[in-house]
Amino acid sequence: MSADPAAEADGAALLIACALGIERFALRGAGLGAAGTVAVLRTGMGPRSAERAVTRALTGRPGEPGEPGERRATPGGRSIAVIATGFCAGLAPGMHPGDLVVADETRDQAGRTGCTGTRILAEALSHPLSGGPRRAVHIGPVVGSDHVVRGPERAALHSTGAIAVDMESAATLRTAVGHGVRPVAAVRVVVDAPEHELVRIGTLRGGISAFRVLRTVLPAFFHWHRSSLLPGGELDGHASPPDHPGRDVSL
Repeated sequence: MSADPAAEADGAALLIACALGIERFALRGAGLGAAGTVAVLRTGMGPRSAERAVTRALTGRPGEPGEPGERRATPGGRSIAVIATGFCAGLAPGMHPGDLVVADETRDQAGRTGCTGTRILAEALSHPLSGGPRRAVHIGPVVGSDHVVRGPERAALHSTGAIAVDMESAATLRTAVGHGVRPVAAVRVVVDAPEHELVRIGTLRGGISAFRVLRTVLPAFFHWHRSSLLPGGELDGHASPPDHPGRDVSL
C-alpha cells in the first residue's frame, strides 16, 4: 500500500483519507486483495484541511502549498474511489468505543453527499473478511463539524437523525464528488459516545479499542472497491456532485 496520494492504476485506484497520524498508522499494511493502487492520505484536521488535501490528491491543483515533499495525484482522476475514515464521536445512546459507523450520507453546512455501497461495507464489516471478531456496526447519517462536539450539542445533532460526528468526512466526500462522479463512502470508528465521553475515566481504554478496530477495516474497504468495479453491481450508482441526489443503498 502506498502512503502517497499519487495513486492511480489503470483507472482503478482507491484513496483512503484520514486526518490524524495515528489513524494513518493504524491503516498501514500491504494492499493484498486491493483492485489497483491504494493510497492512504493524511489530510490534517478540520474540514478546510480535508478539502485542500483531497483537491490536491484528485486534481493535482495546489489549493495551497502542500507539505514538504508531497506528491500529487494524476490530474483528472475521475475513477478514483474515495473512503473517508478514522475516529468519530457517536451520537446515539448505547454506542460504545470501538463500534463502527457506516455513513449512508454525510452532512454539513454545504449540503449532503450520498454514499455508495453502504450495504456492502456494512456486511463486510459485520462479518470481518479477515476472520476477526464481529463488531457492532451502525448505519446512518454522519454530520460534519469544525470543532469537538460535547454534551448538549451532541444531543442536538442526534435529534436531526445523525448518528455520528467528525470533522472531515463530509468535506472529504463533498470535495471528492465535486471533482467527478465516483464511488464514495465514510466509515468511522467510535472513540467516544454519549455514555463514554472523552473527558471521562476510561478514555485511554476507549482510544485503544478504537485504534484496534481501525486496524481491521482494510479488507472490507478492498472488498467494497472491488465491488465498485463490477458491471451491474450494487455500486453502479456512483455518488454524484452535491446538487444531484445520490443513490440510497443503506440497509
